[in-house]
Amino acid sequence: QVQLVESGGGLVQAGGSLRLSCAASGITFSGYNIAWFRQAPGKERQFVAAFSKSSRTYYADSVKDRFTISRGNDRNTVYLQMDTLKPEDTAVYYCGADRVVLSSIRDPNLYNYWGQGTQVTVSS
Repeated sequence: QVQLVESGGGLVQAGGSLRLSCAASGITFSGYNIAWFRQAPGKERQFVAAFSKSSRTYYADSVKDRFTISRGNDRNTVYLQMDTLKPEDTAVYYCGADRVVLSSIRDPNLYNYWGQGTQVTVSS
């Protein structure tokens, strides 16, 4: 059974940093594209960053140069380092895994495996 577990969320002041983790069981991350999405109240789930099977990284324009996605040495954990956080980064952050084609890596509708989410709140 596939399980993704996110951790690392919390409350931080604007300009601060958080590191989110996504740990997998039941699959091996190296065979999947892993992405972070976020969802604010009343809004659709939004792409944040992705780490592809071929170890390429992708970022939303809104987080480029502030967030960094990486895969852990155990190869079954993916991290999202979030720096220079802004109040508009406040959302529930989810990690997703699937074998979507790279052209669709930003589309949350194509991901079959999801974690439960972790809340990130950035105060001004």
